[in-house]
Amino acid sequence: MGEIKDIVQSADWKQEKHVPVIETSDKAKKGEMLKITVTVGKEIPHPNKTEHHIRWISVYFHPRGEKFPCQIGKVEFTAHGESPQGPDTSTICTHPEAVLNFKSEKSGTIYAVSYCNIHGLWQNSKEIEVA
Repeated sequence: MGEIKDIVQSADWKQEKHVPVIETSDKAKKGEMLKITVTVGKEIPHPNKTEHHIRWISVYFHPRGEKFPCQIGKVEFTAHGESPQGPDTSTICTHPEAVLNFKSEKSGTIYAVSYCNIHGLWQNSKEIEVA
C-alpha cells in the first residue's frame, strides 16, 4: 500500500499547467494579514471543460517548529461547462484561483495542493518570514 506523498506531483509551474502558483509577499509582520493568491494554470492555461478541470485548491500554513500545518482554506470549483443539456453546453465556467488572507506570529511555509480530475494531486510551497 502506498502513501499519499507518493502520488502528489510537483514541477516547475512555468512548464506545467497543473502546479498551483502561490503569489504573496516573502515577508510579513507579526499579527498583520497576509494576502495569498493561488492559481492553477498561471503560465499555461489549464483546460476548464466538463471532462478535464481543476476541482479544488487547498492551502495550508506550517509554522516553523510546529509539528503540523493548519489549513487556511479550501476552494472548490464546481462550474465546468456542464448543464442538463450535456457536457460543455454551458457558458459558465469557474477559474481555478483562490484568494485567502491569514496572519501568523511565526515564520513558516505555505503549501498549496490542487486536484485535477484527470491528472490527480499537485503541490507547491513558499517560505514566509514573519518578523
